[in-house]
Amino acid sequence: MAALSIGYQIHFHFNPPNLPPLPTKFSSLSFTAKHPLRCHHIGCPKIYAPPAVSVMAFGSREVLPPALDSSSEPPVIFDGTPKLYISYSCPYAQRTWIARNYKGLQEKIKLVPIDLKNRPDWYKEKVYPANKVPSLEHNNEVKGESMDLIRYIDSNFEGPSLFPDDPSKREFAEEMFSHFDSFYKAVISSFKEDTVNDGITAFDSIETALSKFVDGPFFLGTFSLVDIAYAPFIERFQPFLLDVKNFDITTGRTKLAAWIEEMNQIEAYTVTKRDPKELLESYKKRFLSQV
Repeated sequence: MAALSIGYQIHFHFNPPNLPPLPTKFSSLSFTAKHPLRCHHIGCPKIYAPPAVSVMAFGSREVLPPALDSSSEPPVIFDGTPKLYISYSCPYAQRTWIARNYKGLQEKIKLVPIDLKNRPDWYKEKVYPANKVPSLEHNNEVKGESMDLIRYIDSNFEGPSLFPDDPSKREFAEEMFSHFDSFYKAVISSFKEDTVNDGITAFDSIETALSKFVDGPFFLGTFSLVDIAYAPFIERFQPFLLDVKNFDITTGRTKLAAWIEEMNQIEAYTVTKRDPKELLESYKKRFLSQV
């Protein structure tokens, strides 16, 4: 079972406010008091605190296991425990990791990180012959492909739905899934050219897409699989384009700027993010050597 700690946001809403200011995030929390907290999180432990202080759990913080390499023993395969094989640095795997986290499946689906630079032979031989991440072991089968897996996780496990019932939103979601490849290719093209015209067009399309629904800042209004599909890549594109091409993807794109800000409030996503400096250096090595 994964080791967990719970983070909290503290909100004072009483009159008069007699308590001193508190930090907004804790790794642990305890009070000596007589009155119960109002806890706005399914599965949140029962904790007691001073009157009129509410604690809202913003998610479970896992202790992440080390990546397995060629010297590592394999986990027990098909033991009944669903396993998500990922790489901490892979944006495709990050999609599935976000979906798992958002649905609250940290205790249900075990993370098995793989070192892609020194991957173990047993992964290809015993787990996933395609030898790629992500893959999901579930019900005595191993499935792959990130877009298929985020849909599968959403449909086959408990937790909040990541795909709306509204037919118009479902149709637009499919359009955005189909659009991803052309978006990705256009941005990558801008990495290699003297101008960023392809990148400008690509991010203009994202700005337009984010303007489709007005009931929230996300692609479908509320957070969904579409946001999960795009976020890991925009996370990588943004620092590279700013540093190397002096192209700020949010300039003149208020919807995109708001979307990035809102994404950074979702802990299911933020716990999967890499250091922007690390991403920048990785992309420089990958793309500047090709120029």
